[in-house]
Amino acid sequence: MSRRKLHRFQHNQEAFNVIEKGKPLYTKIKGKWNELQFKNSNPLVLELACGKGEYTVGLAENIPSQNFIGVDIKGDRIARGSKRAQDKKLENAAFLRTGIQYLDEFFNDKEIAEIWLIHPDPQPSDKQEKKRLTNQQFLDLYKRFLKKDGLFKLKTDSPELYMYSLEKLQGDPDFEVLEYTGDLYNSPLLQEHFGIQTHYEQLWVEKGYTINYIKARLRV
Repeated sequence: MSRRKLHRFQHNQEAFNVIEKGKPLYTKIKGKWNELQFKNSNPLVLELACGKGEYTVGLAENIPSQNFIGVDIKGDRIARGSKRAQDKKLENAAFLRTGIQYLDEFFNDKEIAEIWLIHPDPQPSDKQEKKRLTNQQFLDLYKRFLKKDGLFKLKTDSPELYMYSLEKLQGDPDFEVLEYTGDLYNSPLLQEHFGIQTHYEQLWVEKGYTINYIKARLRV
């Protein structure tokens, strides 16, 4: 393991805004994020598969009235988001190191106000459908934790994942697709993103690729 990764793992062990195995809050935080982590009653928002946490940090900076939690299994990625949030002195941003399939160990049903999914792996082949984070199994998982009228937001550079996800959401009676676009940067919906970009998104946009976006509401 590289020295850089070791340094990041050490950062996570010491960072107040990282929840991971071996730390006291890891087994105590379920249903108590407002009480134990954020010390307020503001709505909770998840960024799933958050990577380096650009959106977790960017949204927390722009919307201080909400609490943002980036979820990812990669500790070295989370460390970068954690440090960025600390540098900006953001008390409404935190990171959870776990797999998405284990959300039930950390959140109560109907606890989450919004879920963001930013540029997930499109898993393009038919054999990979079960890994797509917008397949029916994952949508059913999100429904469990979203509050009634909670929002699900997907941003992707993959037109295939965009069309697949739009079809899944439109075919799910529990979701209402509120807005969608196949060209976010030429849409008024862009303002909902506060200019936040992942590193790779910036490169894609500079090369002329279009970005897709879907916003859906949970009816139940």
